[in-house]
Amino acid sequence: MERIRVAVTGASGRMGREVVKMVLEDETLQLVAAVAATTGPVDAASLAGLPPCGVKVTSDLESALQHTQPDVMVDFTTPGTVMNNTLIAVRHGVRPVIGTTGFSPDEIELLQKMCRDQRLGGLIAPNFSIGAILMMRFAAQAAKYFPDLEIIEYHGDQKLDAPSGTAVKTAELVSKVREEHRQGNPSEEEKIEGARGGYYDGFRIHSVRLPGIFAQQEVIFGSFGQTLKIRHDSYERAGYMPGVNLAVKKVVQLQELVYGFEHLLDD
Repeated sequence: MERIRVAVTGASGRMGREVVKMVLEDETLQLVAAVAATTGPVDAASLAGLPPCGVKVTSDLESALQHTQPDVMVDFTTPGTVMNNTLIAVRHGVRPVIGTTGFSPDEIELLQKMCRDQRLGGLIAPNFSIGAILMMRFAAQAAKYFPDLEIIEYHGDQKLDAPSGTAVKTAELVSKVREEHRQGNPSEEEKIEGARGGYYDGFRIHSVRLPGIFAQQEVIFGSFGQTLKIRHDSYERAGYMPGVNLAVKKVVQLQELVYGFEHLLDD
């Protein structure tokens, strides 16, 4: 069986290094390109603490895709660069697997149209953790019976976007099964602006940013005389790699870009 050729964008970052390691350790995958803005032309395997693999890190994504012709590009970069990276990949016929958050709905719609036009598979996933996907699914199920809820998500203080992509995706799933209504006392007043969190279809999303935290999220449901809490905790980046691995192998079978890792689990 021919190996899947993979390019990794953001290869020197904390998630990128894990992706490089995962690809190099899977015999069905082949690392053909590694892109990082400031690392310099080091061997990509050195980023993951592995023996040399012969792939040099470059800062020029477009040139890397042109010269190596990967099947899939995995991107864990920043919200400010990911859209342009994804556009470059799609224009070169490379299937994007995107773990970076920060896309607007219009940007996702544009990328989906471009991929449909080219019959090109792809994935934008706010979270690659199977446990997090289950947390979102359970929350959507619970919202049918407990329509009053709030989402609290916790990340380290270096995370750039708030709320997290996982929180936004959870809110979107909940809103599909919950009729919009404004929660809380109609006369409530914030004594400090933002104290009640971000407003989404009548409920609130709270973002906590502190050093020492990796990634957690809980959805709290309230009803008469009872509450229900659904929580997921991630402790290290390696926990996302089984999901990234599955995504790389699944998108080569798709002919469209999907938003949300849960769609791959349904297949």
